[in-house]
Amino acid sequence: MERYMGLDIGDKTIGVAISDPFFITAQGYKTIFRTNDKDDIKELLKIIEENNIIKIIVGLPKNMNNTIGPQAEKVYKFCEKLKKAISAEIVFQDERLTTVSAERTLIEGNVRRKKRKKLIDMVAATYILQAYLDMY
Repeated sequence: MERYMGLDIGDKTIGVAISDPFFITAQGYKTIFRTNDKDDIKELLKIIEENNIIKIIVGLPKNMNNTIGPQAEKVYKFCEKLKKAISAEIVFQDERLTTVSAERTLIEGNVRRKKRKKLIDMVAATYILQAYLDMY
């Protein structure tokens, strides 16, 4: 069954979320601790293949005034490399404040600070993917 994948791409980690086969809900999948672009893409390819991913929704960290900053440029550059390795479509989704929302959710769930660092990007990826699914 086909699914969508949500990504929250940061400098140190990539949060990964995957939709259900009906494209209704997003579930956290994992956090990839980044080493280098080649290995990070290899890990994503494995997830894409195992889960029959047909579309990737990537969080785009725009500035609050809706401009593209240095972090968004890094995301674009990484996605250009990813596009060369996959056939799935890549769509960008505004991700402003998703990390803030993810952290609030984890705090409300009484998740300890050390564990939050490991989960926050995966939860943010879930928010990114769910926002996309809710629009369509």
